[in-house]
Amino acid sequence: MARRIGVTSRLVPWLFLLPALTLFTVFKFVPMARALTMSTQEVRPYLGDQWVGGANYAGMAGNPAFLDAFWHTALLAVGSTAGSVVIGFVLALLLEGQARHLWFVRSAVFLPVVATMAAVAEVWRLLYYPAATGPINSVLGALGLGPSEFLNSPHSSLVSILVMEIWKGAPYDMMIILAGLASIDRALYEAASIDGAGTWRRLRHVVVPHLKPVFLIVVTLAAVRSMRVFTEVFLLTNGGPDGSSEVLMTLIYKVGLERSDLGLAAAGSVALFAVTLALTLLVRLTRGKAATP
Repeated sequence: MARRIGVTSRLVPWLFLLPALTLFTVFKFVPMARALTMSTQEVRPYLGDQWVGGANYAGMAGNPAFLDAFWHTALLAVGSTAGSVVIGFVLALLLEGQARHLWFVRSAVFLPVVATMAAVAEVWRLLYYPAATGPINSVLGALGLGPSEFLNSPHSSLVSILVMEIWKGAPYDMMIILAGLASIDRALYEAASIDGAGTWRRLRHVVVPHLKPVFLIVVTLAAVRSMRVFTEVFLLTNGGPDGSSEVLMTLIYKVGLERSDLGLAAAGSVALFAVTLALTLLVRLTRGKAATP
């Protein structure tokens, strides 16, 4: 009887998890396994897939379009991660506290995160209107700077997307850092003040050391988010002009669904997943070493 109760108690949690596990298996794990298989095949609908081994990966590595897209993705990931983390940290320092009005300011700052990407992209498309009468160009004109073409120029399209990425990602990082700031013992601030430490020294010797685990989490999330960028690029430039803002996700989409080369697209997806997984494991390993005394 006791054994039966023990078995039942172990099975009950899995029964609750079964619907979610089923959905994950059907819509996530099975497609992932299928993509891994397709990356080693020449996918020929209705004719039967043909095994090609690593030919798709070799073709991807030797394809200038994929190399450029990888470089653009890396630039966006590094720039967006650094920018959103730094600005998020500054915002968190400015908005930390128990004052009643701060909840409203935090909510207003967090709005870009909850807004749909389609709406955000359309707003930034209007802001980036390339004529001299465009919103941002009007400000630049008032400062004596010439109008910019922003999304319409190969030299500024990627930077324009990067600015929007930072604007949307910084509030998300701010909220995580705010949670980290709230966990710091206030007695440490008082002790630092008694020792004569100013604002800068308290920030350097109290705040930053205690936020190191938080920064690792924020950097990981921001980097993964930036590596998977698709919607904003697709809606704003679709990789143009002349491929200057093409990233891996948009190129994989075009190769797979527009050019019908599903094997090459699957190889690109697997490579992107491998890079993201390696980045996550690297950060996890770094956290483990940092936590070891």
